[in-house]
Amino acid sequence: MKQVILSRAKALVVLACVLPAQALAESCDSKRVDLRWPGGQSRFAVEIADTDRLRMIGLQHRERLGRFEGMLFVYPSERPVAFWMKNTLIPLDLLFFDGQGILQKIHRNAIPLDLTSLPGGRNIQYVLEINAGMSDKVGVKLGAEIRHPAVSNDLAAWPCGKVEN
Repeated sequence: MKQVILSRAKALVVLACVLPAQALAESCDSKRVDLRWPGGQSRFAVEIADTDRLRMIGLQHRERLGRFEGMLFVYPSERPVAFWMKNTLIPLDLLFFDGQGILQKIHRNAIPLDLTSLPGGRNIQYVLEINAGMSDKVGVKLGAEIRHPAVSNDLAAWPCGKVEN
């Protein structure tokens, strides 16, 4: 009897460790971006900038940004995209993704208040702004994929709801 109880307890511990990973694989939330690349993954809580007005304002005038927080800029389609740091008080990393949610370029350590244009490329649809240095800290690499409901499941390299084995 003692062995049965112990076996059930072990099974519950194993389930507790496995289920959150499976839930992560199946979940997709508009308030966060999941990133994955060979050998790593990360998650950021995000605000969405998906209108001209919200994209124009971005993270301007903010004095801080949480460690695993950011802003996801969403454009209606792929296009040439460039950013600047006018009125932005926080140093940032800018991650530029194409329409499939594949990372095409990283601009590291954008300087606060700088008016220099920071081009992301010609076919960019999503831009993730996070704290400067965070892309290196988590180890994100070019070719990384994002998962977010804004990325069309028909095009996404990592669609919402897809269970990974």
